[in-house]
Amino acid sequence: MMKKILFAGVLALAVTSAHSAWSGNASKTKPAGGAYKAVSTLVPLPDHIPGIGSLYVDPATLPAGPFAAYDKSGALVSSVYMIPLEDMNAQKKFSGLAVSGADAVSVDMYYNAGHPGVEKPHYHVVIWHVDPATADVK
Repeated sequence: MMKKILFAGVLALAVTSAHSAWSGNASKTKPAGGAYKAVSTLVPLPDHIPGIGSLYVDPATLPAGPFAAYDKSGALVSSVYMIPLEDMNAQKKFSGLAVSGADAVSVDMYYNAGHPGVEKPHYHVVIWHVDPATADVK
């Protein structure tokens, strides 16, 4: 029951953050600019990750992000947070999270066992700024 409440809280936070003003830190077209760096230059990941796109992040915001995700045309399509499972289980508060893009169209949340850059098990919270079906991230 507690995990369901915690997941609902994270999702509500993501949707609330997504409807706030664009942070101005990430460009709406890639490269992201500012303090954002291509994730592929920071850890051994490809430039384009199928299903999510090209990721950029301000290293100071790791592990949570936001990661700015761009499609193959270079358009910003989503903001991604990577929330460690251990932080969720510890009921760590994540507040005032910046948003890489405009208003949310939809939010996806899914488990990831870990990957370069965020090795520990975590949840991806993907705030789509466009209809995911139209984003060229395949």
